[in-house]
Amino acid sequence: MNETTLLKMKQMKLFGMHGAFMTAIETGKADSYTQDEFMAMLTEAEYDDRQTRRINRTIKNARFRYKASIENLHYDSTRNMDKNKLLRYAACDFIKNGENILITGSTGVGKSYIATALGYQACIEGYRVIYYNTAKIFARLKIAKADGSYLKDLARIERQQLVILDDFGLQPLDNQNRLTLLEIIEDRHGKGSIIITSQLPVSQWYNVIGEKTVADAILDRIVHQAHRIELQGESMRKKEKNYHNQLMETK
Repeated sequence: MNETTLLKMKQMKLFGMHGAFMTAIETGKADSYTQDEFMAMLTEAEYDDRQTRRINRTIKNARFRYKASIENLHYDSTRNMDKNKLLRYAACDFIKNGENILITGSTGVGKSYIATALGYQACIEGYRVIYYNTAKIFARLKIAKADGSYLKDLARIERQQLVILDDFGLQPLDNQNRLTLLEIIEDRHGKGSIIITSQLPVSQWYNVIGEKTVADAILDRIVHQAHRIELQGESMRKKEKNYHNQLMETK
């Protein structure tokens, strides 16, 4: 009877229930539950399993460059990081309100990590997220224009509730990339959120975008209703390297 039940659970893709039922049988705890308790336990196991699989699927679809979490952020006062503010962002209300986050600071200070950590948290909260290195997505969209898949790629970006553009402004935009960015921003304006990281302060983005009319249109939509994180301090990678070297010297 139990074997038949387990088989049917698998066939119906009730993997959480299947695992919990099998564990209860193997440990001999199945008879220790009342009927109501046993049903509640199986239902809870299935719910948790589906939630976990949903989160893992959302994270996979986001295509993050690496793993990051809010819990592992280092709130060093020299970095100009406000813990309370970041924890508020982690609640993801900025996505619900269609707001943006702009993270600036010199190389290595942790911009990408913070953006990715917020992206992971958004996935956990059930939002659709996509991560892009800015230079790579522009190159990809140029190819897409040539092979006819441009509109399909833009539609995929538009469907996301949070788009992360990492390393914006490493080089000035040419006319095609400038218009592509305008399309992305225009499609998202009032519908979804963007996190942008850049080594350049926001005041210099105008020059990176170029062409006055387009730059005005883009920045008006990005900067309006945007939260800013302006990181300071030396490179975290440099700090970690120095710390590692000091450990090696003491051995």
